[in-house]
Amino acid sequence: MSTDPFAASAQLEGVPSAFVSTRDAIDALLRDRGLRRSSPEVTGESLLRGAAATATLEGSAIDVEGLRAGEGDATARAAVRLSTELLALVPVWEKAPLQALARIHAFAAGGSVGEEELGRPTKPVGAARLNQLSRLLQVPTTAPGLIVASLVHAEVLVASAFSSHNGVVARAAERLVMVVKGVDPASVTVPEAGHAADPFAYRDALFAYARDTPEGVHQWLLYAASAFARGAEATPPF
Repeated sequence: MSTDPFAASAQLEGVPSAFVSTRDAIDALLRDRGLRRSSPEVTGESLLRGAAATATLEGSAIDVEGLRAGEGDATARAAVRLSTELLALVPVWEKAPLQALARIHAFAAGGSVGEEELGRPTKPVGAARLNQLSRLLQVPTTAPGLIVASLVHAEVLVASAFSSHNGVVARAAERLVMVVKGVDPASVTVPEAGHAADPFAYRDALFAYARDTPEGVHQWLLYAASAFARGAEATPPF
């Protein structure tokens, strides 16, 4: 195995140019709209939009205005609860990614699974994948932050280590990595909306990644580059 698997994936054909283009678009948006150091209101709105998008990907019939009004099913309410706590986990992620994933799951799944399952991987194979991912995240990489974020997302979801809410956890982890890696330090873009905008392509790319082949990783990364661009377009208009 490569000592820097994130960097190895980043060199797959067409991936570097796709992610350079997407990162340039994100940087231009943040610079032109003065959002790199933004107000808490803009960040809060982005997180709310992200909660709505991630809930719809889990099957909830909800939109941002519904969430703002306090509506929605248990999944939507859990997504909002997680969104209010997520950025406080940035320092936890930097030191102990596995602990951060456990806390994300506890926020997302509270009230819907037993206490013994909250924040605890219940599937041995998936737990082993998360442990390996956590170790890799604590080793320096030359891969761009967006690529690390997208691979974390796919790996957490495909590992499916928790008894529930693996998709919610994966998308929240992706947003955290974007903050930690300095891609979107104020967390104002809405990567979840980028995935929700094309759910069929999202699921197809994840299915490809789950094959554990270079071709599957390649398909996922090219998809992710376009999803991040859509997420940037969903940035709140402040």
